[in-house]
Amino acid sequence: MQKELYYQYESKLHKQVIKLCHSLEISLHDNHKGPKIYTNYQRIALIVLFMRSRKSLRDFIAELYESRWPRWLGLKEIPSKSTIHNWLKGFSMSFIRELLAASVKDYEPELMAVDATGIDSWKRSRHYEKRIKQCGFREEHMPYAKADILVDTKNKLVYEHVLRMKPRHDVLGAATMLKRTKIKHVLVLGDKGYDSEPLHRIAEKNDLLLFAPVRSSPRKTPKGKHRKRCKNNPPENKGMRNIVEAVIRSLKVRINSLKCRLHFMKKREFAWHILTYNLEVFARFLKLVRWMILSSN
Repeated sequence: MQKELYYQYESKLHKQVIKLCHSLEISLHDNHKGPKIYTNYQRIALIVLFMRSRKSLRDFIAELYESRWPRWLGLKEIPSKSTIHNWLKGFSMSFIRELLAASVKDYEPELMAVDATGIDSWKRSRHYEKRIKQCGFREEHMPYAKADILVDTKNKLVYEHVLRMKPRHDVLGAATMLKRTKIKHVLVLGDKGYDSEPLHRIAEKNDLLLFAPVRSSPRKTPKGKHRKRCKNNPPENKGMRNIVEAVIRSLKVRINSLKCRLHFMKKREFAWHILTYNLEVFARFLKLVRWMILSSN
């Protein structure tokens, strides 16, 4: 009779989730009394799987019954739609930022890039939008959310992010990320939208060096010492800024639009997407290392 083999880590993503929870020493349960059906590790893993699935909660729960993840995670029972929704509301934004910081703490970047993009914050059919225009009706203005990210150009990991519910200037999001990041003594690349002398001073105050091409102007010499530095002494690796655009493309493939209705839930949803993206990058990296070891043997 053939034996059935079981392994501790059936998936690279599963291994990364366990490593992340162990690094933060997360408690097994939040409640001291009452039923303890799900652990915090199982909650985080299921939320990451839900974000990766790109499906509705109902479809995600239905697929759990047909997958091996409940056995890999050691679930006593499969949660309902409302249970996972309550988990999404229960984890605060500060806790998600701690998870994000722990996911990248073992990698010190040598070169970083910053960029911003717009994300649909209202899910609606583009087909009916076109039909409404053809019928002569005026299109209702639907604002999009503004997302700013700070990326390591080597590993393509997201270290910081800012999500605003309305379009804002790129400099505002970059200033928030440069003040909040714990990375020091690193060159940060940006496009012409970040050509701002006050932003350069913020980066210098936080032990960072910002490069942004100077916008075209009738003035021969730009104002400010940092803007003059960017025009006269551009770095040799300034072309690496395009890496952040590739990361934005990968994120927007995962996020067609933000599904949550409330503004604070939209920010948490986007943060979970960032965390899921980082864990998937680590999982692919481990898979590549394993393939290189096996091919060398």
